[in-house]
Parts: sequence; structure tokens; C-alpha cells
Amino acid sequence: MKKSVQVTYTIAIIIAVVGLLLFVIRKNSENQQSYFHNQGYIFGTYYKICYEGHENLHELIKQRLQSIDQTLSMFNPESLISKINRNEEVTTTPLFEKMYTESHNISALSNGAFDITVAPLVNAWGFGTKLGNRQDTQVNIDSIKNFVGYEKIRLVDHQLQKDDERTILDASAIAKGYACDVVADLLREKGCKNFLVEIGGEVVLQGVNEKGKPWRIGISRPTIDATGVESSYQEIIESTNICLATSGNYLQYYYDNNGERRSHTIDPRIGKPVHHSLLSATVTASSCMRADALATACMVLGEKEALNMIECTPDAACYLIIAQADSLRISTSSRWKVD
Repeated sequence: MKKSVQVTYTIAIIIAVVGLLLFVIRKNSENQQSYFHNQGYIFGTYYKICYEGHENLHELIKQRLQSIDQTLSMFNPESLISKINRNEEVTTTPLFEKMYTESHNISALSNGAFDITVAPLVNAWGFGTKLGNRQDTQVNIDSIKNFVGYEKIRLVDHQLQKDDERTILDASAIAKGYACDVVADLLREKGCKNFLVEIGGEVVLQGVNEKGKPWRIGISRPTIDATGVESSYQEIIESTNICLATSGNYLQYYYDNNGERRSHTIDPRIGKPVHHSLLSATVTASSCMRADALATACMVLGEKEALNMIECTPDAACYLIIAQADSLRISTSSRWKVD
């Protein structure tokens, strides 16, 4: 009898130990995280996203990216911004309104150098969704400027009102940065502490990479090789927490009939392509959407005015690359420091 009780007791202990081991194994499995790599194509460019987590979130990420496309893409005829540009009666969404508010803020901060109503001028100079005559040196600027200007639109009760129905919006200089923020917010919601989100050169990163080291990102050198591909980096940045965007005017341009170089960066205040030596502006800010818009504003303003604007913006810093004879010169704001 005693032997039977002993055997039963031993079996009970074994079952308890096995159960405890299975519980520990299950818990360890639940806590174990892996680095996932997602990539794809959106907004006419490529995205790469790397994050440490319990599951692959690519389907959710694609849904969030599609929500930006359905709201802000000029190339999607069914997007909210396309319907606004066609003067259809639509109700604006929180996604659109957040973009609009930040755009208006940066427009005011840059004295109109950044302006989401610049699209008609971009089109007229041969860039954008409706290409003008790239050889025409006599674009009718004055007539177009009558319906270009951030002060000629406003949000009222979730409706975008225009002073002139010919005004159209272009969010391409802020949408990629905004999308990076949206994806980064999703990753944080899902408990990811280490991630890098990159969409067409705009970046949000946090934490460390798979090797446990700071993330490494490059600022491109404004030169191209014989194949038309950027061939090197001006500087490599290592960071564990940054929102960064870069804008440049050295890749998209053409020469008109008079041999004059026309940059795709249009100054909405004067209605013409910019003419200055600033080739590239990289900006860090409290959000990637903000950095994206500020980088575009810098490219419109040129070196001196860009530095003045950034110095007056407490949450921002910039790294500028300027053409100087046959070389490049670097100019940074006082707060430029990446860590």
C-alpha cells in the first residue's frame, strides 16, 4: 500500500514538473521576438521597414499606407485630395486635416516657401501630374499665381474651401514623411521598441538594429554616375531615435530652349524654379511629416534663409549640401547633432 502511494506521489511530482516546464517554455516562446523585414512600393517609390516584434505586421502596414494613398495621392483619382482638386463636395478626414494643419504651419513659418497649392505652377513648368511644355520659357506666371497660395484655402467644418476653384493641392512634399509617422505609430501600438521605417528616403527610427547597435542611415552625395544612379554617401548617420527627411533638386531638372536649367523645385512666391547653389537639405524634426515639409521649404529658400528658418524652429535641425565651384560645401544649423 505504501509503495502504491509513493508511486502515485512520484507520478504527481513528475506531472507537476513537466507542466511547469511546458509553462516556462510557452512563456519564453511568447516573449521571444524576431526582426521582420517588409518592403514594397507605394506613392511612386519604395519602402523598407525593419522591426523587432512577435509577428509579421506587413498586412497591417500596407493597410495604413493605403489609407494615406486614399487620402493624399494626386495619382489616385479616387483619393480625397483628387476629389477636392475636382471641386467635388467631400468631407475631410482626420488624416487629411492633420496634414493640412501641419502644411499651413510650415507655410507660415517659411513665409510661403512651402505651399501645398503650388501644383498648378509645378504642372506649368513641366513637372507634376499634368506636364507643361518643358521648352516654353514664357510660362504665364502672373495668371497662375492668382489661384496659388496657402492663404487662399481654409478648413471650415470639415470642408476645404477655396477662393478660386482652379486651386489644386499637392501633398507630395509632405505625404511620405507623414506615412513614415503613421507606420511608426502602428509599430509602437504593437509594442515594437526597435524599428526603422524608410519611405523614399524619409526615415523614422527608434532603438537598435538586429546587432544591438544604433541604426545607420546615409545622406546621399549630390552627384550621379554615368548610369544616373546616386553613387555614394556624403555622410553616414548612426542614431537610436530620429525623424529625418531629405529634399534635393539635383536629380529632376531639364534645360529649356535657351539652355537654362529648370529645377523641379518651384518657389511658389515668385512662381519660378529656384536658382541657387543649395543642392540638398536634410532635416530632423519632432515628426517626419514636419521634417519632410521643412526640407522642401529649405530647398526653396536657399542656404541663408533656410538656416535662419531652422534656427527659429526649436524642434528642427538641418544639414545642407551646397555647390561651390567644382566641390561641395556642408553647412549645418547650430542644433545639428545626431545621436
